[in-house]
Amino acid sequence: MEKSNSVFNRTNFVLVGIGTVLVILGFCLMAGPGTTLDHFEPDIFSARRIRVAPVISLIGFIVMLVGVLYKKKEL
Repeated sequence: MEKSNSVFNRTNFVLVGIGTVLVILGFCLMAGPGTTLDHFEPDIFSARRIRVAPVISLIGFIVMLVGVLYKKKEL
């Protein structure tokens, strides 16, 4: 079996993919109607938009960082 010259292996790509999905999910959870000059939208202060979504995005960025820095132990 030949060794690959690639810096990243399958585990790195899977972790970066999972992190990307989490970041996209977090940004989608933050989306919603905004407040205009004519209408105040109280949903902009919901727990989903100001607490849950940023935490999910942050976790996604951390998982992507781990995916880039992860190095498989060689025997």
